[in-house]
Amino acid sequence: MSEIRRDRLHNHYVLIAPERMHRPDTLSTVQGKPKEGCPFCEGHEALTPPEIDAVRENEANEARWKVRVIPNLYKAVQVELEENSRREGMFESQPGIGAHEIVIDTPCHDCRTADLEVSQIGLWLSSLARRITDLRQDKRLVHISIFRNYGESAGATQQHPHTQIIAIPVMPRNELMYLDRNLDYYRRHGRGKLEDFVENERLAKVRMVAEAGDFSAFCPYASSFPFEVMIAPRRALTTLDELNRDDIINLAKLTKEVFARLDAQLGKFDYNLTFHLAPLNENFENEPFISYLKHYFRFYIRILPRIYRLGGFELSTGMLINTVAPEEAAKLLRETTI
Repeated sequence: MSEIRRDRLHNHYVLIAPERMHRPDTLSTVQGKPKEGCPFCEGHEALTPPEIDAVRENEANEARWKVRVIPNLYKAVQVELEENSRREGMFESQPGIGAHEIVIDTPCHDCRTADLEVSQIGLWLSSLARRITDLRQDKRLVHISIFRNYGESAGATQQHPHTQIIAIPVMPRNELMYLDRNLDYYRRHGRGKLEDFVENERLAKVRMVAEAGDFSAFCPYASSFPFEVMIAPRRALTTLDELNRDDIINLAKLTKEVFARLDAQLGKFDYNLTFHLAPLNENFENEPFISYLKHYFRFYIRILPRIYRLGGFELSTGMLINTVAPEEAAKLLRETTI
């Protein structure tokens, strides 16, 4: 059984999840049989737990789907657990309550994001939005993490394109610090920090990559990784299930374009993609920030190419070394023919 433990020395939470040890090995072993036996491929629905949600026009857990959502077989947290926190002296823990789901982005085993139709990317985004809406109904869950690991260097253990969703009943320390910094900025300026961030990138132009509708893609001024791209809205949108139909289409178009430009520059690169979203629900940790979220918080997407491995300096200091200036990366991406 998983467990959420509090590290009082460093003031953050740690998720202890022994079940994750039983995951498939890294892609070096998966790639030998790319489609044979892949549990995420169409026609192999019996190899996964029953689906939670799907985009299909036929019966559940059969072939002919476009996006499929299933519980993670090697889940880090479990919805079924009951709240029962424990304290033994200085040691504090609670059951690993939460949701851990897999969104199978497409039936296509070998497709990269740039290969997908805009409509397919839109279905993927809409599926994520529906899961956010559904998970919010469980008032125990306060933080949601949505991410995609693609390729061995990014930590993926399945080659088939998929996205993970983890929702937990505690707020990670870095999220609370982010909310606090942004609330302080709003109180001083009357605007959100990301709002000003995007506007300044648009004015500077040198790090802009592309735009679609109310969404901008750019290489951040202090990019942590070479060719890192951030996608953010210019409207006050805090999470994916606030997007309307036009927003979904425009975000899908921009996502496809960004990946097409990255593929043209980097080839078939490994990457992590993360969504930074508003809290699902209120609890004692995030209560001071909830009423202000609509004023200053905006969601964003980070695409982090993993074209080199982290070394001792990065691991020991928490600082990353970026070998490509974001201005140069954005220039190359803008000028790429796709």
